Amino acid sequence: MSTFAPRPGAAPLHRQVAAQARMEARLMLRNGEQLLLAIVIPVIVLVGGVAGADRLGLDLEGHRAVDVLVPGVLALAVMSTAFTSIAIATGFERRYGVIKRLGASPLPRHGLLLGKVLALLNVVALQLVVLVVVGLALGWQPTLDEPVTTVGSTVLAVAAGTWAFASLGLFVAGVLRAEATLALANLVYLLLMVGGGVVLPTSSYGAASGFLQWLPSAALGDAMRAALVDARLDATAILVLLVWGAVGTLLTARTFTWE
Repeated sequence: MSTFAPRPGAAPLHRQVAAQARMEARLMLRNGEQLLLAIVIPVIVLVGGVAGADRLGLDLEGHRAVDVLVPGVLALAVMSTAFTSIAIATGFERRYGVIKRLGASPLPRHGLLLGKVLALLNVVALQLVVLVVVGLALGWQPTLDEPVTTVGSTVLAVAAGTWAFASLGLFVAGVLRAEATLALANLVYLLLMVGGGVVLPTSSYGAASGFLQWLPSAALGDAMRAALVDARLDATAILVLLVWGAVGTLLTARTFTWE
């Protein structure tokens, strides 16, 4: 008969991170406000934008409006979850002491942040699936002449955009009070959605396009449109996102407070 030999101790790091990511994803999807930002608003923007463009007979940069708007709204969805949702959720977790308590658990603090990012990627994947289905129902025809380039460039744009906006969202949540984070995150989201070059091409903004192209919102929108409309990699846009991601990560590492 074997002897029971307990081995107390923390689970391996990858299992801790996976458990944290599952919990974070469930909490994010159960939150009505975050679900509104993640799914409902992008769908409304897409359907309303395509309907309005079709009624007016508009095209964008020589392409059908739906073919340009779908990549832009996919970029908007990434921004809404990676920046706004994670900033608000983390800000209130700091306020209620959740971050402080988790920071004292066997899960290391970098593991906590990694769990948040993995949960974020799961939610982003769900968003993209929903929006792709809606886009196809509206008549979207993504460019598939070079499928490897299209898919690879899209994945790279989503990954770089998620990193850039998540790092900036954590930076905001780590230095401001929860109420200030809520207000600022929603304000930035609205401003970038309307005038940040994410849904519409930067060329639509006239003289302001030269400035907008350096914003992470415009860079993500341009990268998604280049991949899904022109089947190419926009290296400049990806580089802009990587720079914003590096800056956001550095600021978060230097300023984030756990309570």
